[in-house]
Amino acid sequence: MKRKYLFLLLLLMPFAIMAQVSGTVSGKLIDGEEGGPMGYATVGVYKEGNDTPFKGCQSDDNGNFKINGLGEGRYTLKFSMVGYLDDSRTISITAGKNKINLGNITLKGSRMLKEVVVTEQRSQMSFEIDKRVFTVDQSIATTGGSASDVLVDIPSVEVSNEGAVSLRGSESVTIWINGKSSGLTADNQGDILQQMPAGSIEKIEVITNPSAKHSPEGTAGIINIILKRDRKAGYYGSAQAGGDSRGGYNAGANINFSSGAFDAYGGLNYRNMQFENDGNTDTRYAGLPYDSYQRQRSSGEHNPNNIFGRAGFTWRMTEKDEIYANLMGMYGNGKHKNNIITESGWMNSEGNYGDPNRRTVRNTSQEGSPRMYNVELGYTHRWSDTHFIDLSVGHHVWAQKRDATYRQETQIFGADTIIHNSYQFQDGENKSSNTEIKLDYEYKINDNHRIEAGYKGDFSDDKSPVITYNDEAHHNVDRNLYNKFRYKQDTHALYATYSGRVGKLGFQVGLRGEYWNVRTRSYGWNEEQSGQLPGYTGKDFFKLFPSAFLSYEISDGQEIQVNYTRRLRRPWGGQLNSFQNISDSTNISFGNPGLVPEYSNAYEINYLKNWDNHTLSVSGYYRTTDGVIERISYSKDNVIYTTHENVASTQSAGLEIVGKNRLFKIVDLTTTVNLFYYKLDGFKYVINNQTITGEADENFSWNARMTASVMLPWGITMQLTGRYNAKRIVAQGYREPNYALDLGLRKMFNKNWSISVNARDLLDSRGWHSVTENNLFRRDSESSRGGRTFGVTLTYSFGNMKAQMPKRKQQEMPSSGYDDMDGGMGEM
Repeated sequence: MKRKYLFLLLLLMPFAIMAQVSGTVSGKLIDGEEGGPMGYATVGVYKEGNDTPFKGCQSDDNGNFKINGLGEGRYTLKFSMVGYLDDSRTISITAGKNKINLGNITLKGSRMLKEVVVTEQRSQMSFEIDKRVFTVDQSIATTGGSASDVLVDIPSVEVSNEGAVSLRGSESVTIWINGKSSGLTADNQGDILQQMPAGSIEKIEVITNPSAKHSPEGTAGIINIILKRDRKAGYYGSAQAGGDSRGGYNAGANINFSSGAFDAYGGLNYRNMQFENDGNTDTRYAGLPYDSYQRQRSSGEHNPNNIFGRAGFTWRMTEKDEIYANLMGMYGNGKHKNNIITESGWMNSEGNYGDPNRRTVRNTSQEGSPRMYNVELGYTHRWSDTHFIDLSVGHHVWAQKRDATYRQETQIFGADTIIHNSYQFQDGENKSSNTEIKLDYEYKINDNHRIEAGYKGDFSDDKSPVITYNDEAHHNVDRNLYNKFRYKQDTHALYATYSGRVGKLGFQVGLRGEYWNVRTRSYGWNEEQSGQLPGYTGKDFFKLFPSAFLSYEISDGQEIQVNYTRRLRRPWGGQLNSFQNISDSTNISFGNPGLVPEYSNAYEINYLKNWDNHTLSVSGYYRTTDGVIERISYSKDNVIYTTHENVASTQSAGLEIVGKNRLFKIVDLTTTVNLFYYKLDGFKYVINNQTITGEADENFSWNARMTASVMLPWGITMQLTGRYNAKRIVAQGYREPNYALDLGLRKMFNKNWSISVNARDLLDSRGWHSVTENNLFRRDSESSRGGRTFGVTLTYSFGNMKAQMPKRKQQEMPSSGYDDMDGGMGEM
């Protein structure tokens, strides 16, 4: 009976709209330079005490604007246009005065006040209902860098030396480009992010608990990289060139054009990178009468380079219909050299390292040639600005050909020293293709209620053949190191969400259903020569993923929200391939075809408080995960083997505090502190006749980050970012604390030229130190990549951004805030 009443209540909610005042504000914008009407200027409406627009629109050809649906209260209207000084008006909507006409409002051109130097420092971070938004063009320290450099500076995000991205301490995170997967997988995302220029990125969205509208992939959440693409009238663009102290350099240009019916953009960037890596690993094996040891020292040089390009257009055929196309591609080459020296022997009776009885020198020379393209075609039909359907089809291809040469000299010390030389050449290519079909429907019933529904199909096919030769003529195939692996996955998903608001209470409920099929096949030399290839091993899954959000506006500028979502992490191709990676002969890794997805239940409570110059956000979260996929290591004949297993269950809880403070009108501080608790259950597995155990463990850890942006004299902006990560546990071990500091300076010469100087890893401290241990061995590893780097970038901006757009129906911008359950929670 209770369910019946609950269903009836949900059914009647769209119609249970409370009676309230509905106000209107209108006016006309005048061009202060030319005297005529100003079309396509932006009008934003802000609630009193809130820095995020509540509603907004663009003025029409005659400069007129009109905004409806304003409840009782005080509002500030802000008027802006590129090349003109902003202006604002404050109004009050009451029951007796709910229709306000502001008359003519004149915007003055910036050239009318040449003697006044106006320096504005925009916020780097803002909050929305289910995400944080980081504005990249305000990050001086990453100018001339890559997308990986940008992510390093995002609160709650970490990037390892190997390029693995984690969110709130978990690598189970999904990375998107422009709201879509764009073919990024755990196999290739490190390479793509390292080579994607930071200058092509507009902002980063961090979605820690996505609703049912979004893919449930990634138990920790989603990181969405939004590439630059504006719709300002006219044409505009920029060109930049730079270099760094390690010999790297970059150059690029982009241009945008926009009119009433047609928008287009394009960009091309070339990057040549130079960096080094260093590492030390000491391993101690349990034995009798004494323990044995293995000491390893590694160093490498890397020189990847690539061309990264983007282009696209949108054609608004009618007031209701538009088509769009986007293309992104990358072409590159790279050379990588690595040297590993390994010594092994026995510990003496005092527990110190004895003389080595074996030394191995392994030199690796590798050449790679990544290729990537992503094309997307779409169509949108709008019955109105708040009622539309969007269909898009995207296709992505990623290929990475790698040729690696391994030369190894082994010396065995004794009465007579024995020297053994070996050679291996490995020819491999990873190639993945992905096709994505999306259909999204949205209907905003009114300012307080909205429904969304849609379908997503994702079809991927990954191939990774590897052929190994043991002679320099490349005639003799090493049959034990010959492998062809294929991984296919088809996913179909349907979702529906309903958002509503009653008074100060907002809510959203959603449900997503996903069916997916995974097929893998791996075979070696003997199977291929005999013609008896194994069949595909397949698994089918169907799961439901609910989500629920509740919000309450305590007062203007003060809100609270709670939410729940169910998520998963699917194993990716490399984790399923049983082929052994021999790039380091003493550390061999391989995949596990028996892996299954891990599932999480995630809960969050968020609080936000805005003051005039300060903002405080507090987020508490709790997550339980079953079947956690972790790296598992074991030893055999003084070689460490590493694979992946669904080891156990985990619990994690945390408190994330973000503060924004504007001090003395010239200092902008953004501080993030993340306190978290992690508990890993104990586990026991048998792998290759060895019993691998992991003791139950729990750990409290924390990290902090502060970014200080300071406006200095002479038009110089300085930005300083510091971060600290405390010790934290991982499966079979822990990771030691680390810290880093970045500095950037930017000088604007005029409206066209700017120069940026930055120092990455100013203290030369960015690196990783981890300990892995069980009852058979203990391994202590340190590694660093890149090190202290100084860079300089010169940028030139151009264009005519004042061009009037042809006649077009005035469109109201979507409102933000809890009215839409996806809107702004206030700017940081």
